[in-house]
Amino acid sequence: MTDFNAIAAAYLDAFNATDETERKRLVADLFTADVSYIDPMADVEGHEGVNAFIAGAHQQFPGWVFTLIGPVDGHGQQARFSWGLGPEGVEPPVVGFDVVVVDGEGRIGQVLGFLDKVPAA
Repeated sequence: MTDFNAIAAAYLDAFNATDETERKRLVADLFTADVSYIDPMADVEGHEGVNAFIAGAHQQFPGWVFTLIGPVDGHGQQARFSWGLGPEGVEPPVVGFDVVVVDGEGRIGQVLGFLDKVPAA
């Protein structure tokens, strides 16, 4: 049985990693080599694509953190969870949810992301 709570926690750890070496290790540990990541802001593949996307988020929102919002809901090989992005300790101005599909080893092979709340430019 897949522990989707642990996968969501590891996912947020990877997205919160600001040290490039640490982030690359976390991405390589969690995602399959051919991972597909699609959301309204990105359509990337592989470890390098995911790492570059996360690095870009840190450049765009320096000091902001990703947090889990609510429970993780999973069955079979897929799970969904909501997350927030914003300064630590305050209501996140960005909220979204991601659907992840894992392989038999619990590594993420596909991410389908959605944005529910985004501040006006």
